[in-house]
Amino acid sequence: MASTADEITINYKEDDVLIVKELDKEILTKGAWATVMFKYQQWDRKNKQYGNELYSIRRYQKRGDSYNQKSKFNISSKDQASKIITTLQKWINESE
Repeated sequence: MASTADEITINYKEDDVLIVKELDKEILTKGAWATVMFKYQQWDRKNKQYGNELYSIRRYQKRGDSYNQKSKFNISSKDQASKIITTLQKWINESE
């Protein structure tokens, strides 16, 4: 388990195969609660290769000396990511 927000990762290995491969991350907030956005790929066992890039926003709570995941939102496609960006930008522009 990660003891700092910088150590949080979604890399996941099973039987010496990296099933979830973290490509990049951005720490959005730090503290007792950390919010981290990840770009990653998942291993496709059938085709024996990594799939398309995926995105996830995850919240972690620090308890004692380690962060534990409490929630996540997986963005299912680049199209959905684009729609989220467009909507957030519209809302931000409206409030300025």
